[in-house]
Order: sequence, then structure tokens, then C-alpha cells
Amino acid sequence: MLPSLRRILIGEPLATHRLSLERLSILGGLAVFAADALSSTAYGTEEIIRALVVAGSAAAAWVVPIGAAVVALLIVVVISYRQTVVEYPSGGGAYVVARDNLGVGPSLVAGAALQTSYILTVSVSVAAGVAAITSAWPALHEHRVAIGAGWILFMGLVNLRGVRESAAVFGVPVYAFITLMLALVAVGVGRFAFGALQPIEAQPVEAAAPLTMFLILRAFSSGGATLTGVEAVANGVPAFTHPSGPNAARVLGILAILLGTMFFGTTLLLHATEIMPSEQETMLSQLAALLFGRGWFYYALQVATAVILVIAANTSFAGYPRLTAFMAGDGFMPRQFANLGDRLVYSNGIVFLAVAASLLLAFFGGLVHALIPLYAIGVFTAFTLSQAGMVVHWLGKRNAGWRRSAVINAIGAVITGMVLLIVAVTKFTEGAWIVVVLIPLMIGVFRAIRRHYDYVAERLSLSQAGEVRPRRNLNLLLVGGMHRGTLEGLEYLKALTDEGRAIHLEIGGEPEPRIKRMWTDWEKDIPLIVLSSPYRSMIEPLIDYIESAKQDENYDTVTVIIPEFVVDTWWEALLHNHSALWLQVILRNIPGVALLNMRYKL
Repeated sequence: MLPSLRRILIGEPLATHRLSLERLSILGGLAVFAADALSSTAYGTEEIIRALVVAGSAAAAWVVPIGAAVVALLIVVVISYRQTVVEYPSGGGAYVVARDNLGVGPSLVAGAALQTSYILTVSVSVAAGVAAITSAWPALHEHRVAIGAGWILFMGLVNLRGVRESAAVFGVPVYAFITLMLALVAVGVGRFAFGALQPIEAQPVEAAAPLTMFLILRAFSSGGATLTGVEAVANGVPAFTHPSGPNAARVLGILAILLGTMFFGTTLLLHATEIMPSEQETMLSQLAALLFGRGWFYYALQVATAVILVIAANTSFAGYPRLTAFMAGDGFMPRQFANLGDRLVYSNGIVFLAVAASLLLAFFGGLVHALIPLYAIGVFTAFTLSQAGMVVHWLGKRNAGWRRSAVINAIGAVITGMVLLIVAVTKFTEGAWIVVVLIPLMIGVFRAIRRHYDYVAERLSLSQAGEVRPRRNLNLLLVGGMHRGTLEGLEYLKALTDEGRAIHLEIGGEPEPRIKRMWTDWEKDIPLIVLSSPYRSMIEPLIDYIESAKQDENYDTVTVIIPEFVVDTWWEALLHNHSALWLQVILRNIPGVALLNMRYKL
């Protein structure tokens, strides 16, 4: 049943040689890797205004300048990353750049920062998508966590089917959102230019706090979340068609133009219309309703916004598994994360991301503004380390034009470093402290994993061959009763060795069980040992006997043979207690014990 369900949900396995065919064009790459950044136009300006509104209506004058500063930051980051993707076409982004140029410590900081960023991206994107839906249909507001978790599950399943399939599924909604947002900006700016766009009639907002530089910087740090997702292109360069580096750079350029236009245009319109934040309706929803009314365009934009915010999570599903695969290859993550699944994607990373993001979404109640303070720390940490690493890269390479490239990346490192400091300080008490504390903890886990792998490699090295010595082994056949399966097991035992023992665990309390009375009629050579188990446990008496044989009879290893019949259908398997499986789970962790499952058909 499980293999059939797997094929239905995920699809047929793909051969390894098709890996080079599972790549994305520029249009497909924009749909997969740029959706996160593009989707932030749905909430970026709103987060700026939410931060400023506590200072009253007078703070509104800062909305447009802060929006312009965010666009300038976007330009700096994209120009810097365009150099990175060309120089590092193997992908890995900030983690690989920091590893190759700054050392292991900074690379682990980048890896931890990116991992937290990717998990938060999924949670924030889905929460924002649900908010867009509940703005249009308020009755769904109380079910936002369940809706969000369902969407994360759906995203995980689509990505398990392969990167090209996810691009095919989500390409149309991404470009629909781009079209609708550009139409919204064009119509709104046009009406504003001709004086046909009037502010809404709203009550003046009273100041609850003074307008300080700290408050302005906090608003800027909230708007900086708009840049999240830009780094995903650098992590996923190998997913693009050849030449992957230049194609990834082109995607970054297109992304900067689209994101800058939509974000700044929305900022201008929200400022001009004086729309205020609401817990029941997003500001983008209010703007669309003001410009077009609650007709077909409004609902089309709300649906497209919700869809692209969910698809924004797809950026993480594309980038996170690749990052963890790089780190697993270096021994800092469990090696299972480096395994390619049936559909040539890193399935374990996808599953882990879906589970972690769902738990985070539930913990914060599915609220966007509760998650935003945690959002930007990881992103700007990765930005800063990546650009600093590129400066070292250019200083070492010194090829034609290296000075210009080094200056560009140095400017990027300084600016993103300053933004990182601003975000850390202004958002610290709002929840950013969680990420500040979490990143060092994650680094400790990475190093512990690497120490374990180094220890295993050292102990398995042929330099330890002197510790290997001849072994004396005892074969034990577990028998539950006198039947054909026991005879099958006896024949297998005799094929392995001339000596061995049969073990019966008596849990019924009979001093002379039936199998003991029948044994000599069917078997003359192999002795039967009956172990009494007054507390009906199959584990303790067997373990005690094994330890006794190793200590008292000087056996080095004990091989436990478990006969087990195989049924024809899945539902028949549900009718049996599978005690052999439980024995395997317990015995597999005991040193000096080997397990053999001798399966036979009925």
C-alpha cells in the first residue's frame, strides 16, 4: 500500500542521469526562486507603516523615504549577488562563499542564519497568504493555522515531485500576480499623477510614542524583510540551465526591477491614500478595493496574492534542501540530508522544512506581524558574510576587474552589516533575541555532528586494523512453537553452522511447554533452550541469556535468527503482532549481537 501511495503522491522515480535535464529556464527559475522576494510586496510597506503608526499621523512623512532606502538596499544587494552567482555556479550561496574565503566558523554562522531564514520564510509567507484570504473572507480568520498547515503540506508534496514540476505548477500564479500588481501600481500612479486619487476619510491617529530615530530605524528594519528571498537564487544556481551562473544573474536583475517597481509603487500609493493597518484586512486589500472596488479585479488580486505568498514558501523548499545537502556533505548536518530522493530532489530536507515551519506557524498563531521580527536577522547575516567572503575572494583572485568587483562587494558588506546591526537592535525585544540565541545553539549542534562523524571516520580507519581479532560466534534460532516455520528456521541454521541452539521464550508459565514435548520427535541435533518469562516479556530473558553466553562461555558475538513468514497483502499484515520487528528494534543497539531475518512464504 505504501509504495503505491508514494507513487500516486510523488510520482515514478527518475533515473540519476536525468539530473541534468531537471533544470530551470530563466522564466522557470524566476517562478521558483524569486517568488519569495516578489511576494513581500504584499506586506513590506504595511510592516513599515505598522512600525511608524505608534508615532501618530506625523510619522507618515517617513514612509516614502524609508521605502526609497529599502529599494536602494535592494539594488546594492542584487548587484553584489550577481557577482557571487557567476563566481560560484556550484551554488551554496553565503555558506559556501564564507567556507571557502572566511573559514569554518563564519560558514557555520551563515548556514545557521540561512536555515532559520528559510524556515521563517515558509511560516511568514504562508501566514501572509492566509491573511490575504481571510481579508476577503473574514469567517476563515479563526481557522488560519489549520489552513496554513494544509498549504505547507501541499507545498511539500509538490516539491517532492521535483523542481521542474514545481515550476510548472506555480509558474502561472507567479506571473498572474506580477501582472495584477503592475496593473495596480500603473492605475494607482496614473490616477495620482492626474489628481484623481484622493486619501480615504480616516480619523487622525494620535501619537502613542514620540517619533525618534530609533523608531525610524525600526520601521526601516521591518521594511528590510522585503529583501528576503534574494539569497535563494545564489543557493540554487545549479538548478538553472547552462550557463547556470549567468542565467542566475539574469534572474536576479529581473527580480530587482520587478520587486523595486512593485514595492516602491505600492509604498507611494499607500502613503497617498493614507490607508491605515487593520487586524481584519491587509493594507494591500484596502488599496485594491479603493482603486477598483470589490469586483473581479479585487478578488483576482486577493487570490493571486494568497497564492504567491504560499508559492513564496516554494523558494525555501527549493533553497533549504540544497543548503542542508551542502552542509551534510561537509559533515555538519546528518548525512541523510545529502541523499537524493526518487524525484532527484533532497527529500529529507523538504520534509524537515515542512514540519519545522508548521510547528513555528502554530506556535505564533499564524500572525504575520508576530513572525516578522524574527525574519530579517538570518537574511542580513547571510548577506553580510557572503559579501565579506566575496571581498576576500577577489583579493585572492586578482583577475581583470577585480578591484571594481571587490569594491562592489565591500560596499554590499558594509551596508548589509549596518542593516543587520539595526535589525538586531531595533527588533531585539520584539522577538529577534530568539534568532540571536538560536544561531549559536545551532552552530553548537553543527559542530557536535561534525565531531561525531570525525570520530566515526577515525575509528573505522584501516589504521585501527590492529584492533580486529578472530571472533567466536554463537547462533541462536528463536522459535515460538513447533510448526513448519520452525522447521524452515532449523534448516537455515544448519546451513550456516554445524552448531547452534534453539531458544523458546515461555510466557505462559507452563513448566513443560508443548514445544519441549514435541521437540525430540522432530529435531535430534539442535538443542532447545526454554527461557521462562514470568512477566511475559520477550526481551529481558533473551538479553540475559545472550550476556551469559558471552561472559560464561566466552562467545564474542551472538547471531539471533528470527524466522518470519511473509503475507500476500497489506491488510493481512495488520492481523499479526510483528513481535520480530520489536525484537529487532531492541537487539540492534546491543554490541556483539547480529540479527538475521529468515523470511519465508506461507
